[in-house]
Amino acid sequence: MPEIAVAEDLATFDRALERVPNQPAVFMLWPKQGEPYLARTALLRRRLLRLLRERESPSRLLNLRHTVMRIEFWLTGSSLESSVRMYELARRYFPENYLDVIRLRMPPYVKVILTNEFPRSQITTHLGGTPAVYFGPFRSRASAERFESQFLDLFQMRRCEEDLAPSPAHPGCIYGEMGMCLRPCQQVVTVQEYRNEVGRVIDFLRSDGHSLLDTTVAERERLSQQLDFEQAARQHKRIEKIQEVLALRDELVRDIRKLNGLALTASAEPGAVELWFVREGSWLGAQRITFELVKGKPVSLDQRLHEAVALLAPVQQSMRERQEYSAILARWFYSSWRDGEWFPLDDLEKLPYRKLVNAISRIAQPS
Repeated sequence: MPEIAVAEDLATFDRALERVPNQPAVFMLWPKQGEPYLARTALLRRRLLRLLRERESPSRLLNLRHTVMRIEFWLTGSSLESSVRMYELARRYFPENYLDVIRLRMPPYVKVILTNEFPRSQITTHLGGTPAVYFGPFRSRASAERFESQFLDLFQMRRCEEDLAPSPAHPGCIYGEMGMCLRPCQQVVTVQEYRNEVGRVIDFLRSDGHSLLDTTVAERERLSQQLDFEQAARQHKRIEKIQEVLALRDELVRDIRKLNGLALTASAEPGAVELWFVREGSWLGAQRITFELVKGKPVSLDQRLHEAVALLAPVQQSMRERQEYSAILARWFYSSWRDGEWFPLDDLEKLPYRKLVNAISRIAQPS
């Protein structure tokens, strides 16, 4: 962590500023009194000079030259690294409002609430500790709502938000009349029958749709073999509907417990790349891969990747930390300024080494 102390001799301070690298970085300006100023920049030296250099004429631009006591900065190799560094520094120095400081919004999820006797789904931006299935993160609330509305058409789980008091006298709703709900409110089905349908919904989300798609394809093939082409055509239409629903998912979306993958980005260190691992929605941090020689001999990228994976260790994270790191990943991934590449994985122990080697070669090449 480089640091610059502001000396009484401002000429010496100016010379120190001129030696600061003009690279992407996160920096903190410590005033003589009050809270520090935390920010990120694509060009560190230029940003610091704008904030701290002497100006010959009055200007409306912010100038902290006579306020700052100390400067700290961290060079970064990617926007993802800058976001992670900003988040960790903000948590340390602004514990009361760090999310506001870095303007981090939580992404939306489709949540299946399991604490209710008659489970239902809802859109939420909060990952809680109570029993539930979280499917996301989505790009936007509109995207999550569109997916929720469409996938519920494939099942008969309720859409109402009331706490049900089932009774044959319950007025019901239009979805029940259309055969799109099992009508637990009117006691048309038992609690267990309704929960069986909820189980189908959960299987659909956790299997990325395969639990329903595969059985429907198998049913279409069976009907075709029996020459029942009319029913086979209906199943084919259902398959198309399922595929249309699955196409509504954003790229990162899955059961949060199956959010596995790694982001590959450039490094602030020359001749290196950073691998950012995520396992079951939990952030495992970065592993740096360098191209330095070992005993005068090059080491293959494949071997370095295996060594990086071997260094991974479980990380104990609270649900809140898990949610916030997932928000950082989602903001980076869905942004127009994303740099680097994301590799979704079913299992971190089974990396696509050939693809990663090729991606590392692309990212490590000087522009």
